[in-house]
Amino acid sequence: SSAIVSMVQELNPGKKYKSFSVYYEGKNDVDERPFIYEVIKKYPGIDPNYFSPTDKDVEESFHHALFHADVPCTGSSFISQYFLMKLIGQHKIKVVLDGQGSDEYLGGYMHTFYRIIADLLKAGNISAAAHLTSQINKKLHSSFSKTVGHFGKSLLAAFNNEQSLYSLEYKNYYPFLSDISSKQIPFNLKKQNGNATDNFLYQLMFNTSLPSLLHYEDRNSMAFSIESRVPFLDHRLVEFGFQLKTNDKVNSTETKYILRKSLHGILPEAIENRKDKKGFVTPGENKWLRGPLKFLIETDFSKLDFLKKNKVNQLLSDYKNGDNSKAVLVWRIAVLNYWIKNMN
Repeated sequence: SSAIVSMVQELNPGKKYKSFSVYYEGKNDVDERPFIYEVIKKYPGIDPNYFSPTDKDVEESFHHALFHADVPCTGSSFISQYFLMKLIGQHKIKVVLDGQGSDEYLGGYMHTFYRIIADLLKAGNISAAAHLTSQINKKLHSSFSKTVGHFGKSLLAAFNNEQSLYSLEYKNYYPFLSDISSKQIPFNLKKQNGNATDNFLYQLMFNTSLPSLLHYEDRNSMAFSIESRVPFLDHRLVEFGFQLKTNDKVNSTETKYILRKSLHGILPEAIENRKDKKGFVTPGENKWLRGPLKFLIETDFSKLDFLKKNKVNQLLSDYKNGDNSKAVLVWRIAVLNYWIKNMN
């Protein structure tokens, strides 16, 4: 988003444009305003607008946001985006630009490194694979055991295609269903041309991450009669991105390398060199379920009779006692339960 805002100002110097942002204040909450201020300082023509949802806002808007999503949402970030579109609608704006897409085909996510290291291992370049693993985990301040675990994931990616990797994750993450055979895996990620990294980015673009994000983008914007355009997903840019070599997209530990370098002098330096890029993170799974959305877990779960009742109850009990290790899964089960009871 900063790249788009900066380019708009670079092409139209001094012309007033509105920007819109949602933030949260609190321990461990994500507040991107310091980076937004860097953009505004460089481009004073921007008219920034902010909104920070209160617990009351979240409680009162949850049903409406979920109704417009059309699906039981797998994470809480769609609520932040809902408030963002609501803010835009209050300013009577009907068309906006959004930064979706560049992370998917330019290697913006940290788990892209598992596939990059896998490609090094497959090429027999073990020392380079070990060195990159060390660099990445040093950057993440990982413990030795986590570093070893990350290398193990890369090793797994070196000997398995995306279908196998996602199937393993699916079976591990959803232990509440009946025993799952390979025939019951509800997706088929066909192998594409190219290395493990290109295959991973292709699946992010067309099958796993981005389709869900664009679904929420479309539903939330249309809830307020707004057209949200995503310039990074212009087919010419995407096609160009998939023709690039891996080190054009991810150079050493620097993600989205070509984008950063192409906008050198246009992006504020603090953003061009930023190393801790986060997604649209919200307090939903850890805080809202214990606060304004507590009603989602303090209810009857009998409608979920296709899940193993004892495991669901144990999961909820652990979460209520402060265990956040499976908070995202708790969110998904709770929202699915609400959806079945209230949206049919």
